[in-house]
Amino acid sequence: MLDYDKEAERYDAARGGEPRAEAAARAVLSLVPRGARSLLDVACGTGIVTRRLAAAPGAPRVTGVDLAPAMARRAAARLPGAVVLADGRRLPFRDGGFDAVTSVWLLHLAEGAGDVRAIVGECARVLRPGGVYVTTVDKGASHNVGSDIDAVLAARPPSTAHDAVALVEAHARAHGLVPAGEARFTGHGQGRSPRRTVADLRRGWFVTLPPGEPGAEHFATRLEALPDQDRSRPDPVFTLRAFVKS
Repeated sequence: MLDYDKEAERYDAARGGEPRAEAAARAVLSLVPRGARSLLDVACGTGIVTRRLAAAPGAPRVTGVDLAPAMARRAAARLPGAVVLADGRRLPFRDGGFDAVTSVWLLHLAEGAGDVRAIVGECARVLRPGGVYVTTVDKGASHNVGSDIDAVLAARPPSTAHDAVALVEAHARAHGLVPAGEARFTGHGQGRSPRRTVADLRRGWFVTLPPGEPGAEHFATRLEALPDQDRSRPDPVFTLRAFVKS
């Protein structure tokens, strides 16, 4: 697992910057009901998407939450007075306090089904009846674009996708959340190149290939043999699912 306090400084530049943030915010807002007055962005990271949610015409009042102090500090610089340092599994807000809750690029980071269940449960708890929860699903699969890089990585040890749509939907239903829509957006600037993938591999991006182990270096060697080391392959396309609280 990456250390997101250490990642904070380079996070935006390494993940598509403003073009990706704009695409993500537009897709999220397409699923948030018009007239929503308050929105909680759980795992807001550096606030690069959260700021756009707050700046949209007719936008709700937006609050951001993140567990990593360095991430939360960057978000607070973008949204002064609107960012809280907190754990998505134990949100410090009252029941039914928000018209909408989002968690973009969060559930895939959960260490197990229990954490996903806790996060979804907390998002449901702080959501008012009739409110909407929006979250990304199947993030890992989104990065598989059928490239030569994906062909190499296909042989790596499998990991459990805790944000698989069927699992997320099951947790949502258990907390009174009913499927209410879907949107997709392009992860601009996140298309992998072989050289960048090797760098990510060696800094712990792939959880089943710990840096420094022989298995990781085996895949690094295979990636280094691919042509066009600095050419980015196609960008991923991420999926959002919306759920309404019954």
